[in-house]
Amino acid sequence: MEEAIHELASDLTQRTPAAIILFGPPGSGKGTQAKLLKAAMEIPHISTGDMLRERIASGDELGLRVKDLMQAGRLVPDEAVNQLVADRIAQPDCRRGFILDGYPRTLLQAAVLDRLLAERGYRHLVIHLKVDYTKIITRIAGRRVCPVCGTLYNLTSNPPRQPEVCDMDGARLVIRDDDRESVIRERLEAYERQTRPLLEHYRGRHSELHEVDGSDGGPEEIFERIRSLLKLQ
Repeated sequence: MEEAIHELASDLTQRTPAAIILFGPPGSGKGTQAKLLKAAMEIPHISTGDMLRERIASGDELGLRVKDLMQAGRLVPDEAVNQLVADRIAQPDCRRGFILDGYPRTLLQAAVLDRLLAERGYRHLVIHLKVDYTKIITRIAGRRVCPVCGTLYNLTSNPPRQPEVCDMDGARLVIRDDDRESVIRERLEAYERQTRPLLEHYRGRHSELHEVDGSDGGPEEIFERIRSLLKLQ
Protein backbone atom coordinates (compact mmCIF):
# COMPACT_ATOMS: atom_id res chain seq x y z
CA MET A 1 0.00 0.00 0.00
CA GLU A 2 2.79 2.42 0.91
CA GLU A 3 4.60 1.78 -2.39
CA ALA A 4 1.38 2.37 -4.33
CA ILE A 5 0.85 5.68 -2.54
CA HIS A 6 4.33 6.90 -3.48
CA GLU A 7 3.76 5.88 -7.11
CA LEU A 8 0.52 7.86 -7.18
CA ALA A 9 2.20 10.93 -5.70
CA SER A 10 5.02 10.73 -8.26
CA ASP A 11 2.68 10.30 -11.23
CA LEU A 12 0.37 13.19 -10.37
CA THR A 13 2.82 15.76 -9.06
CA GLN A 14 4.80 15.66 -12.32
CA ARG A 15 1.83 17.03 -14.23
CA THR A 16 -0.07 20.29 -14.31
CA PRO A 17 -1.30 21.01 -10.75
CA ALA A 18 -4.70 19.42 -10.25
CA ALA A 19 -7.76 20.42 -8.31
CA ILE A 20 -9.01 17.01 -7.22
CA ILE A 21 -12.75 17.31 -6.63
CA LEU A 22 -14.23 14.52 -4.52
CA PHE A 23 -17.86 14.29 -5.49
CA GLY A 24 -20.61 12.21 -3.92
CA PRO A 25 -23.54 12.29 -1.51
CA PRO A 26 -23.10 13.00 2.20
CA GLY A 27 -21.64 9.91 3.85
CA SER A 28 -20.03 8.54 0.68
CA GLY A 29 -16.58 8.64 2.28
CA LYS A 30 -15.21 11.81 0.71
CA GLY A 31 -13.48 12.93 3.89
CA THR A 32 -11.72 9.61 4.44
CA GLN A 33 -10.55 9.36 0.84
CA ALA A 34 -9.41 12.99 0.93
CA LYS A 35 -7.16 12.22 3.90
CA LEU A 36 -5.64 9.23 2.06
CA LEU A 37 -5.01 11.36 -1.02
CA LYS A 38 -3.53 14.12 1.11
CA ALA A 39 -1.06 11.66 2.63
CA ALA A 40 -0.21 10.27 -0.79
CA MET A 41 0.33 13.55 -2.61
CA GLU A 42 1.28 15.92 0.19
CA ILE A 43 -1.18 18.58 -0.95
CA PRO A 44 -3.89 20.29 1.15
CA HIS A 45 -7.26 18.73 1.87
CA ILE A 46 -9.84 21.51 1.77
CA SER A 47 -13.15 20.65 3.42
CA THR A 48 -15.77 23.37 3.26
CA GLY A 49 -17.70 21.59 6.01
CA ASP A 50 -14.68 21.69 8.32
CA MET A 51 -14.01 25.35 7.50
CA LEU A 52 -17.63 26.28 8.23
CA ARG A 53 -17.64 24.34 11.50
CA GLU A 54 -14.48 26.18 12.52
CA ARG A 55 -16.22 29.49 11.83
CA ILE A 56 -19.24 28.38 13.89
CA ALA A 57 -16.97 27.40 16.78
CA SER A 58 -15.22 30.77 16.60
CA GLY A 59 -18.56 32.57 16.85
CA ASP A 60 -17.72 35.07 14.11
CA GLU A 61 -20.33 36.74 11.91
CA LEU A 62 -20.27 34.08 9.19
CA GLY A 63 -20.39 31.28 11.75
CA LEU A 64 -23.44 32.69 13.45
CA ARG A 65 -25.15 33.18 10.08
CA VAL A 66 -24.69 29.60 8.87
CA LYS A 67 -25.03 27.69 12.17
CA ASP A 68 -28.79 27.16 11.98
CA LEU A 69 -28.63 26.25 8.29
CA MET A 70 -26.00 23.56 8.83
CA GLN A 71 -27.71 22.06 11.87
CA ALA A 72 -30.91 21.73 9.78
CA GLY A 73 -28.98 20.04 6.96
CA ARG A 74 -29.54 22.93 4.53
CA LEU A 75 -26.99 24.33 2.11
CA VAL A 76 -25.03 27.43 3.07
CA PRO A 77 -25.45 30.37 0.61
CA ASP A 78 -23.15 30.10 -2.41
CA GLU A 79 -21.48 33.46 -1.92
CA ALA A 80 -20.29 32.56 1.59
CA VAL A 81 -18.81 29.21 0.53
CA ASN A 82 -17.29 30.64 -2.66
CA GLN A 83 -15.40 33.26 -0.67
CA LEU A 84 -14.09 30.69 1.80
CA VAL A 85 -12.74 28.53 -1.03
CA ALA A 86 -11.29 31.45 -3.00
CA ASP A 87 -9.39 32.65 0.07
CA ARG A 88 -8.12 29.15 0.85
CA ILE A 89 -6.84 28.14 -2.59
CA ALA A 90 -4.97 31.45 -2.87
CA GLN A 91 -2.68 30.27 -0.04
CA PRO A 92 0.89 29.23 -0.98
CA ASP A 93 0.45 25.59 0.05
CA CYS A 94 -2.08 25.10 -2.77
CA ARG A 95 0.35 25.88 -5.59
CA ARG A 96 1.06 22.19 -6.28
CA GLY A 97 -2.63 21.29 -6.21
CA PHE A 98 -5.27 20.55 -3.61
CA ILE A 99 -8.19 18.28 -2.77
CA LEU A 100 -11.71 19.68 -2.50
CA ASP A 101 -14.15 17.84 -0.24
CA GLY A 102 -17.75 19.05 -0.20
CA TYR A 103 -17.34 21.74 -2.85
CA PRO A 104 -18.80 22.58 -5.31
CA ARG A 105 -22.34 21.59 -4.44
CA THR A 106 -24.31 23.75 -6.88
CA LEU A 107 -23.92 24.78 -10.51
CA LEU A 108 -23.26 28.37 -9.42
CA GLN A 109 -20.43 27.20 -7.15
CA ALA A 110 -19.04 25.09 -10.02
CA ALA A 111 -19.04 28.10 -12.36
CA VAL A 112 -17.13 30.17 -9.79
CA LEU A 113 -14.67 27.32 -9.24
CA ASP A 114 -14.16 26.91 -13.01
CA ARG A 115 -13.10 30.56 -13.19
CA LEU A 116 -10.83 30.36 -10.15
CA LEU A 117 -9.06 27.27 -11.48
CA ALA A 118 -8.67 28.71 -14.97
CA GLU A 119 -7.13 31.89 -13.53
CA ARG A 120 -4.59 29.86 -11.58
CA GLY A 121 -3.81 27.24 -14.24
CA TYR A 122 -5.22 24.16 -12.49
CA ARG A 123 -6.84 21.22 -14.25
CA HIS A 124 -10.01 19.50 -12.98
CA LEU A 125 -9.84 15.91 -11.81
CA VAL A 126 -13.24 14.75 -10.58
CA ILE A 127 -13.78 11.57 -8.55
CA HIS A 128 -17.41 10.55 -8.09
CA LEU A 129 -17.97 8.13 -5.19
CA LYS A 130 -21.16 6.17 -5.82
CA VAL A 131 -22.90 4.80 -2.72
CA ASP A 132 -26.43 3.47 -2.20
CA TYR A 133 -28.52 5.88 -0.09
CA THR A 134 -29.69 3.15 2.30
CA LYS A 135 -26.08 2.33 3.09
CA ILE A 136 -25.34 6.02 3.54
CA ILE A 137 -28.02 6.44 6.21
CA THR A 138 -26.75 3.35 8.06
CA ARG A 139 -23.14 4.50 7.74
CA ILE A 140 -23.69 8.06 8.97
CA ALA A 141 -25.94 6.98 11.83
CA GLY A 142 -22.95 5.10 13.24
CA ARG A 143 -20.47 7.92 12.76
CA ARG A 144 -18.73 9.56 15.71
CA VAL A 145 -16.18 12.36 15.85
CA CYS A 146 -13.61 13.45 18.42
CA PRO A 147 -14.43 17.01 19.56
CA VAL A 148 -10.74 17.62 20.33
CA CYS A 149 -8.72 16.34 17.34
CA GLY A 150 -11.50 15.82 14.77
CA THR A 151 -10.74 12.13 14.13
CA LEU A 152 -13.71 10.33 12.54
CA TYR A 153 -14.89 6.87 13.58
CA ASN A 154 -17.69 4.53 12.57
CA LEU A 155 -19.13 2.14 15.14
CA THR A 156 -19.39 -0.61 12.51
CA SER A 157 -16.54 -0.18 10.01
CA ASN A 158 -13.95 1.83 11.94
CA PRO A 159 -14.70 1.71 15.68
CA PRO A 160 -12.41 3.17 18.35
CA ARG A 161 -10.43 0.69 20.44
CA GLN A 162 -12.43 1.68 23.52
CA PRO A 163 -16.18 2.27 22.94
CA GLU A 164 -17.08 5.92 22.40
CA VAL A 165 -13.56 7.14 23.29
CA CYS A 166 -10.99 8.65 20.89
CA ASP A 167 -7.88 6.52 20.30
CA MET A 168 -5.74 9.65 19.95
CA ASP A 169 -6.52 11.71 23.04
CA GLY A 170 -9.09 9.82 25.13
CA ALA A 171 -11.84 12.38 24.57
CA ARG A 172 -15.46 11.26 24.63
CA LEU A 173 -16.76 10.91 21.06
CA VAL A 174 -19.82 12.86 19.96
CA ILE A 175 -22.47 12.77 17.23
CA ARG A 176 -22.36 15.86 15.03
CA ASP A 177 -25.69 17.66 14.77
CA ASP A 178 -25.62 17.23 10.98
CA ASP A 179 -25.15 13.44 11.35
CA ARG A 180 -28.56 12.81 12.95
CA GLU A 181 -30.95 10.76 10.78
CA SER A 182 -33.50 13.52 10.16
CA VAL A 183 -30.70 15.83 9.08
CA ILE A 184 -29.09 13.12 6.92
CA ARG A 185 -32.32 12.69 4.95
CA GLU A 186 -32.56 16.44 4.42
CA ARG A 187 -28.94 16.54 3.23
CA LEU A 188 -29.55 13.68 0.77
CA GLU A 189 -32.60 15.45 -0.62
CA ALA A 190 -30.60 18.65 -1.06
CA TYR A 191 -27.84 16.67 -2.77
CA GLU A 192 -30.27 15.03 -5.19
CA ARG A 193 -31.94 18.34 -5.96
CA GLN A 194 -28.93 20.61 -6.38
CA THR A 195 -25.70 18.68 -6.54
CA ARG A 196 -26.20 15.70 -8.85
CA PRO A 197 -26.56 18.01 -11.92
CA LEU A 198 -22.86 18.77 -11.41
CA LEU A 199 -22.03 15.39 -12.91
CA GLU A 200 -23.49 16.53 -16.21
CA HIS A 201 -21.69 19.85 -15.86
CA TYR A 202 -18.32 18.14 -15.58
CA ARG A 203 -19.08 15.64 -18.32
CA GLY A 204 -20.02 18.55 -20.58
CA ARG A 205 -16.72 20.30 -19.84
CA HIS A 206 -14.79 17.14 -20.83
CA SER A 207 -13.16 17.13 -17.40
CA GLU A 208 -11.28 14.09 -16.13
CA LEU A 209 -14.17 12.39 -14.39
CA HIS A 210 -13.93 8.97 -12.76
CA GLU A 211 -16.71 7.01 -11.06
CA VAL A 212 -15.73 4.79 -8.13
CA ASP A 213 -17.85 2.26 -6.26
CA GLY A 214 -17.80 3.43 -2.65
CA SER A 215 -20.48 1.06 -1.34
CA ASP A 216 -18.38 -1.98 -0.57
CA GLY A 217 -14.95 -2.51 0.94
CA GLY A 218 -12.91 -0.68 3.52
CA PRO A 219 -11.35 2.77 3.05
CA GLU A 220 -8.02 1.42 1.77
CA GLU A 221 -9.76 -0.87 -0.73
CA ILE A 222 -11.77 2.06 -2.08
CA PHE A 223 -8.60 4.16 -2.19
CA GLU A 224 -6.95 1.44 -4.26
CA ARG A 225 -9.79 1.75 -6.80
CA ILE A 226 -9.15 5.49 -6.99
CA ARG A 227 -5.42 4.99 -7.33
CA SER A 228 -5.90 2.47 -10.14
CA LEU A 229 -8.18 4.83 -12.06
CA LEU A 230 -5.78 7.74 -11.71
CA LYS A 231 -2.93 5.61 -13.00
CA LEU A 232 -4.78 5.32 -16.30
CA GLN A 233 -4.12 9.00 -17.02
